[in-house]
Amino acid sequence: MRVGVSPEVAFDYLVEPRNRRAWQSSLAGVEQVTGEPRVGQRWVDVTRAGPRPAMETTELDRPRRWSERGTWRGVEAVLTLEFSTTPAGCEIGYSVLVRGRGVLAPAAWVLGKLAPVAVRSDLTRAARILEAGTGRGAGDHGGRRQ
Repeated sequence: MRVGVSPEVAFDYLVEPRNRRAWQSSLAGVEQVTGEPRVGQRWVDVTRAGPRPAMETTELDRPRRWSERGTWRGVEAVLTLEFSTTPAGCEIGYSVLVRGRGVLAPAAWVLGKLAPVAVRSDLTRAARILEAGTGRGAGDHGGRRQ
């Protein structure tokens, strides 16, 4: 997905959990965020559907690559974002993997099929916010570690 801002601006906005509610449609909020974005940063996603997965940043190579892992009961999801420079801003690639154990394995399989569509939609929303310049205002954390 192409975004009309630098990889650094897109990266900083997208990896900050406190910004997620603005662009991730499934979230009502985030709680218990531990510090600034870094490997090992943890938080809890408060989803609109009810589950509250425990989240952790597992990889952070600014402004190139970032990964998170979320776990809830018998389900684990891994999202990876990759950023590259383009003449008009950046390209964001993504991959998502959902696994489940036990009785939740079939539900995780279905979620794994639906997740890429949801991630693309959410990244499209984030791109609109970033390109409008509203992802770098007071009260959010996007773009501040340049």
